[in-house]
Amino acid sequence: MAPRRILLIYNPTAGGRRRAFFDSVVAALRELPCELTLAKTDHRGHAEELARNAVAADFDVLAACGGDGTVNEIINGLTGKDIALGIIPLGTANVLAGEIGLSRDPRKIAAALASGPIRPVHVGRANGRRFTMMAGIGFDALVVSRVSLKLKKWIGPLAYVWESLRQSARYGFHAHDVTIDGVAYRPVSMVACKGRRYGGPYIAAPDASLGEAKFHIVMMHGRGWLSVLRYGAALIFGRMTSWSDVQLVPGKEVIVRGRAGEPVQGDGDIIATLPLRIALDPEPLRMIYPA
Repeated sequence: MAPRRILLIYNPTAGGRRRAFFDSVVAALRELPCELTLAKTDHRGHAEELARNAVAADFDVLAACGGDGTVNEIINGLTGKDIALGIIPLGTANVLAGEIGLSRDPRKIAAALASGPIRPVHVGRANGRRFTMMAGIGFDALVVSRVSLKLKKWIGPLAYVWESLRQSARYGFHAHDVTIDGVAYRPVSMVACKGRRYGGPYIAAPDASLGEAKFHIVMMHGRGWLSVLRYGAALIFGRMTSWSDVQLVPGKEVIVRGRAGEPVQGDGDIIATLPLRIALDPEPLRMIYPA
């Protein structure tokens, strides 16, 4: 087979250990039979622009070097293109990389990009915008919208824990009108999962699969800070659905009505607002898995 032609999109401002890790992956790629092109971003949304401008005649693989937000930008830029997605995890949680079992070894990441298997995965759309792992509303999305980026860079995932505790004392925990494949529900918060993981290594939807053409929708009915603590502990120990006020429902279409303008998080970033329609993207995404 001809060497893969890889376009690697990266943020040049990453420093410290992240920069050293990036340099190690690039060095490993240069030792392998592939054609490597580097493209750096210089503003928010630039990764999506670069992916949108990439031509399938020039590249076989588009490697997203960053976190889940960078991956989200790039998969939206890849809509309609016959180019596979690869991942170099440099973010805070790297949920998608963990979901597919991607190693943290630079040489193994390079080997995956250069020769790993390419598999079709089913992604979702939230008001038309693609997401790979999850889309959420309610308390979940509020925390994502309010978390401090400076604190996130400083303490990583713990920034979300801190913001959850802050918002649990302020949030009204109002219910939302959610319809899943025509059946009505009234949860306080909801996360439509395409994969098993949430927030890093934690399992929210144990039977969800990227290769499956449906969502696993986790709905939480509890209110107040005690419920936030309960759900957080349950998530850490892999027992999210053990509580009687948590429902897990499979489905293919989710309609949410609530306060207009409320944030919707997708893959850890705000990607839409209410009212919301979540559906499967009819076009599977081609993704590189570990070699």
